[in-house]
Amino acid sequence: MEKQLISVIVPVYNIKEYLPRCVRSVIAQTYENLEIILVDDGSTDGTGALCDELAAEDSRIQVFHKENGGSSSARNLGIEKARGEYLGFVDSDDYISEDMYELLMEAVEQYGCEIAQVGRDEVAPSGERLPDICKPPQETVFIPSEDFMRELLMHRGDCSFCTKLVHRSLFDNRKFPQGALNEDFHVMIQLLCEMKGIVSLPKQCYHVFYRPESNTRKITRNQFSRVFADNVDNADLALILVQKHWPSLTCTAERFGQYQRLDYLLHIPVEQMRLDNEVYRNICKNVRGNIFQTLKNPYLTKKNKLYLLLFAIAPKFTRKIHNMTMKIRGIE
Repeated sequence: MEKQLISVIVPVYNIKEYLPRCVRSVIAQTYENLEIILVDDGSTDGTGALCDELAAEDSRIQVFHKENGGSSSARNLGIEKARGEYLGFVDSDDYISEDMYELLMEAVEQYGCEIAQVGRDEVAPSGERLPDICKPPQETVFIPSEDFMRELLMHRGDCSFCTKLVHRSLFDNRKFPQGALNEDFHVMIQLLCEMKGIVSLPKQCYHVFYRPESNTRKITRNQFSRVFADNVDNADLALILVQKHWPSLTCTAERFGQYQRLDYLLHIPVEQMRLDNEVYRNICKNVRGNIFQTLKNPYLTKKNKLYLLLFAIAPKFTRKIHNMTMKIRGIE
């Protein structure tokens, strides 16, 4: 019986130094029935030409060049061009263990599910392994959608599509949102409403290469509103979905929403805390309007509640005091 085809989609943008390691880790997979789709998102540093050179190394590699539109745009083009029954996604500065897709395919076939995920680790430029962001299970486990949503809302789950193998049908009439950040969370919480759950494997096969200078890790003052406001928008969507599909998680989703608003208020530059800043104004209004509900929420820590209470009373003053505290501690 012929193995199912997996389409591995790699968005590429100005990543010439690290792209060969990424692509060759996909080429080296023990699961060989792959097509590898490199989407050059308007690179300007010679990365596009490098994609073409790498394609000459393996007939399974296809390269598509497009104008710059962001990672979601590149992924969406990759999905459009993909022929596989299953989809995988790899970021171009990361790399994967050689048995990752073989293990994932075995899991989806064994459990008859639409998504399986492996664990991930983070590696510093020095090669040092960094602390785990998401703890993998000790053994392979099927996680029902409601439980997976709970883990995401408690900041314990892994919403990244890079660690997952996904059945193609889940992206019928669906795209990653362009111009938004944290797009994986946005899509994942919607998919959870359509399926029974996800199989999670213990082995950490996906290796995140932590580059402090990476565009996804640098937040300039001009980018600030987009980054943290998108997180708040996602939290509001999560609450709507939870109330519709899993009402028992409502309190957890409310905690998530207030936590994301607190994150926004703890990071907003003071000069952007103005009444003509609609996002800021609406977040302050929400925090004030829900403060009694927030103080009773069992999933927020005492420190979370104290900060939210202070922001409800005096947001700009609280932000300035927080700034001073961080500087004294040498964090900012």
